[in-house]
Amino acid sequence: MAGRGSWTDATTLVEGEVRELVRRRGIDPGRDPAVVRHLVDEVIADYEERTLTSDLPGIADREVTARMVYDAVAGFGPLQQHLDDPTIEEIWINAPGRVFVARRGRSELTNTILTSDQVADLVERMLKSSGRRVDLSTPFVDAMLPDGSRLHVVIPDVTRQHWSVNIRKFVLSASSMDELIAYGTIPPDAARFLEASVASGLNVIVAGGTQAGKTTFLNCLASAIPGRERVVSCEEVFELKLGLPDWVAMQTRQPNLEGNGEIRLRRLVKEALRMRPDRLIVGEVRQEEALDLLIALNSGLPGMCSLHANSAREAITKLCTLPLLAGENVSHNFVVPTVAASVDLVVHLSKEAAGRRRVTEIVAVPGRTEGDVIEVAQIYRRFGDDLVRADGYPPHADRYTRAGYDLPTLLNPGQATGDRFFAELTDR
Repeated sequence: MAGRGSWTDATTLVEGEVRELVRRRGIDPGRDPAVVRHLVDEVIADYEERTLTSDLPGIADREVTARMVYDAVAGFGPLQQHLDDPTIEEIWINAPGRVFVARRGRSELTNTILTSDQVADLVERMLKSSGRRVDLSTPFVDAMLPDGSRLHVVIPDVTRQHWSVNIRKFVLSASSMDELIAYGTIPPDAARFLEASVASGLNVIVAGGTQAGKTTFLNCLASAIPGRERVVSCEEVFELKLGLPDWVAMQTRQPNLEGNGEIRLRRLVKEALRMRPDRLIVGEVRQEEALDLLIALNSGLPGMCSLHANSAREAITKLCTLPLLAGENVSHNFVVPTVAASVDLVVHLSKEAAGRRRVTEIVAVPGRTEGDVIEVAQIYRRFGDDLVRADGYPPHADRYTRAGYDLPTLLNPGQATGDRFFAELTDR
């Protein structure tokens, strides 16, 4: 059997032959992966025949060689094995020799070793399908890979020495609330309540930290939107995958080489309002686009968005601050009551130390304020390992009724609600 060194040499030779044939035949590996895979098999078969009558190094493992060559030509080289691994959620490169992955919420240093040229070449290939670029004039880039994974790159001299590459795999492990229930992310009664809230047209904010599962949860919530509604979504990079019949998805765009043509998220929100939406979804609110979202929600257009925050209360506070970035003419006196009147529910998620994502609280925003403080009411709260019913109630009980839901039964399944429920509604 050939040694490790000769196996590597054989793989290099086969890869070179495949690349030459790809060039001669004008094959696009990104668009024709099946053609490349067939070509790899042909070249390996021909190479093995030639090794019988020549001193070419032999192939020790045909399957491994085929995969390595295919990954190098049509995939993303040494990183492809991590992209194909369903247990890996994220991949990042701090330096050519330090490639990390996150598996079930925990980081690991891999044995993948790259060169600086390989890192630059891989990034160039990853950006090819997105039409985006990274260079000295644009040292940051956000893009989406063909499989839906999100790519973020920063280059020197913004970084100290090496390119920083982060690939957040879009592992949509759930597409409905039933699947989140099965994963233990949310109990059935809370899930049914949220589904009814979305179907009834309430405005929902999904909050949480990095990798808490906000996008997946938002995607699952959207599955409760009635199929007759027209939905428009706005994102920095396409991540949502809504199984809705009438859905338009838009993403931001970076400026061109001359610094023109940039389309920010705020512009997308404004344009979405001209597209006759019945529902507006913003992938993640980070900056001044929060003002335009609030104005849209306050006009009666139902919507949802995600937001980075450590609790539901902090999410509301942040939503009161971000619109101030839109300009000096936007005051706190305008934003606070607008948030109170526009936001109905806030769902907060967290990622536990073991990597499990769970809903930690669901709060209602009744619409009342005391000074600069917006009143909230806990509907569900975390008690130990369980999400349990608290004593709060959502606003707009009439919307639930119009949508065909019995709110007392949703919030207290199997229990008599008594006069307290109706007293709460009277206060609203």
